Amino acid sequence: MAGATNGGRRGPNSAAMPDPDRREPPRASISVLQGVAFIVGIVTGIGIFRSPQLVAQSVTSETAFIVLWAIGGMLTLVGALVYAELGSAYPSGGGEYHFLSRALGRPVALLFAWARVAVLQTGIIAAVAFVFGDYAQQLVSLGPWGSSIHAALALSVLTLVNLLGLPQGKGFQLALTTLTLGAIVAVVIAGLWLAPAHVASAPPDPSGASFGLALVFVLLAYGGWSEAAYLSGDLKDVRRNMVRVLVIATAIITLIYVLMNLAFLNILGLDGIRGSSAVGADAVRKVAGSQGAAVLALVICCAALSALNGTIFTGARLYHSVGNDLPVLKRLGLETSHDGNPTVALAAQGVVAMSLIVFGAMTRNGFQAMVAYTAPVFWLFLLLVGVSYFILRRREPEQEQPFRAPLYPLIPALFCLTCAYLLYASLVYTGLGALVGVAVLLIGVPVVWLAMPRMSMERP
Repeated sequence: MAGATNGGRRGPNSAAMPDPDRREPPRASISVLQGVAFIVGIVTGIGIFRSPQLVAQSVTSETAFIVLWAIGGMLTLVGALVYAELGSAYPSGGGEYHFLSRALGRPVALLFAWARVAVLQTGIIAAVAFVFGDYAQQLVSLGPWGSSIHAALALSVLTLVNLLGLPQGKGFQLALTTLTLGAIVAVVIAGLWLAPAHVASAPPDPSGASFGLALVFVLLAYGGWSEAAYLSGDLKDVRRNMVRVLVIATAIITLIYVLMNLAFLNILGLDGIRGSSAVGADAVRKVAGSQGAAVLALVICCAALSALNGTIFTGARLYHSVGNDLPVLKRLGLETSHDGNPTVALAAQGVVAMSLIVFGAMTRNGFQAMVAYTAPVFWLFLLLVGVSYFILRRREPEQEQPFRAPLYPLIPALFCLTCAYLLYASLVYTGLGALVGVAVLLIGVPVVWLAMPRMSMERP
């Protein structure tokens, strides 16, 4: 791997000298099917069960409700096309870290790495673990702290699965995603064909409608597709298959979300969705009776486990790359198992995520705390990736481009504008939690400055 992941200053076509202190990167072994399973599993893990009622409260009609979910899929595809070009041209297990390092320099990339470690990846892992914990508690109660205990157990078990090696993690992810999609298909069939039609609701007060706020919640549900960047170092024939993984996964996710929300509308109606605190549970309960809650709990537990496993796997790839660039963390890049699995990185990630679960347990509202904590930092760095796209296109015109995003510069410009708006919206709408996340990001500025050798400050 070139650039940030090898720590040198050679161009992409320069001969690499052997380094006795470095091991070979993991051999690419993930197929298109497995890559699609990771992305679909990560994205569909929680959002579809959390966001519909929030979106419904901000729209004035059922048509607008469904159109927004379709727009969310289109905007996700725009981002996926940008990532497909970057991932196929600059394949690396470091993902966005690699893109930012190459375009904006190592200080920006290492600030992103800090954000990923302290805010983003670990915050998302903790949030998904809380979703699992909330629904697992409905099936097996473990007392007043049961949700947090279930969350901690899920994090521990899945981190261990990935520590055992890459093949186990891949196979487990594919099995979980298959089970999740099967359960979602069952809910869609029940909602669209078995449920009685709902009674039409009265038009809502337009003064409460907000397209922008509704889009925030829609794109929150679509979040996670960018994790594909961390598969590029392990994906077979990445220069051809990256775009296939992203486009296929985006199409599947959009179809799932539109059908699921059509099912919710058919069962509950827009007013019923607005008034529900758990739209999936209410919908399944209305179709399946008293056992509906237990059925839904199983569905969401499977989805959350799928998302959690995929996020644990992809997150550790960043730690591995940062360890190769930052001497103080070098051990993270060197200590791998016999098959190239970043074991120390996985363990470090698990420790940080576990500390966030403890923090969330103390707030008694762990999931919401983690969402607010991560949102503005996430959209800030996605915006910087969009800026990096333009820089790399202009700076390295000779770089091999197996895939180019169509309609340049319209597609990447739309991606950047979307990220800028979501950054603004997340700061305005998520309150104190967002400010805490930004504060933790700013703490990383002096940390990166002190930890990084001056000789390595320039762009690789």
